[in-house]
Amino acid sequence: MEEEYESLPTNKISSQLLAGAAAGIAEHSVMYPFDVVKTRMQSLRPHPVADYRGVGHAVTQIVQLEGLRTPFRGLSAVVVGAGPAHALYFAAYESIKRTLSPDNPGQSSAANLCAGAVATLIHDGFMNPVDVIKQRMQMYGSPHRNIAHCIKTTFRTEGMRAFYRSYTTQLTMNIPFQCTQFVVYEKLRRVLNPSGQYNPLVHSVAGAGAGACAAALSNPLDVAKTLLNTQEASVRQVTGREHVSGMLLAMRTIYAQNGLAGYSRGLSARILYQMPATAVSWSVYELLKYLLHLHPEDRIPQPPPASHEKQDSVRTS
Repeated sequence: MEEEYESLPTNKISSQLLAGAAAGIAEHSVMYPFDVVKTRMQSLRPHPVADYRGVGHAVTQIVQLEGLRTPFRGLSAVVVGAGPAHALYFAAYESIKRTLSPDNPGQSSAANLCAGAVATLIHDGFMNPVDVIKQRMQMYGSPHRNIAHCIKTTFRTEGMRAFYRSYTTQLTMNIPFQCTQFVVYEKLRRVLNPSGQYNPLVHSVAGAGAGACAAALSNPLDVAKTLLNTQEASVRQVTGREHVSGMLLAMRTIYAQNGLAGYSRGLSARILYQMPATAVSWSVYELLKYLLHLHPEDRIPQPPPASHEKQDSVRTS
């Protein structure tokens, strides 16, 4: 198809919602075991026996000491939450981006920043409770038998506030994270593919680069978010607090427990998680957006037209 991919009518809300939901489910499902490793490595007091020395070592220790099912604990909650959260996330981003920059959508960094910030507010409103549930299921020695038990126990013992205790920290982290991701992605995509035609390799490479940059910049806040979500009992015992509440207290607790090095806990795991995760998310989203806007004649390969020689021979016979 000769028509530039960027000129396709991507303002259809149904297409954006469907593509966004598929992208979110694919991203979180494929990368979930690495998300478990990231959470464990960010823990201030991880497994009492296993001293995670790196991503590979953490994976080996988790499987050997806790079984093959452990890297998938909490996955169902993420699959259920990621669909609607990412559907609204991508739809909001596309809509705001085109509203703020109708002539050159995607090329204005200011428009991408604003669209990314608003999309993150919507996304995190849906995903923050999901993150609390899945990270509590991911921790070593989690007392929760399943997702339903985790929700009931958390609500009964800590109330509704527990599901949004890290919301301000998550927004503080995710707004710069997502804004960085969108700006870097759009820039890389333009540099690597100036023609603007659909190119799955470019979407993957640009997504991976954007994910790595955003992950590195926001890791300290992600460590704080993990602490707020998990409320590690061993950490609360040391601090003498019933709960660790608020970003500033979480940052102080991290420093008190591990010094400056605490803010970089799980950095390698987070980058290794975000690079393929962001690549998968953008690749699936762009692919579905592309397929949903193919013209009818482009969906089924058409037979080549008969040449003049064949037509002449038919007429003479």
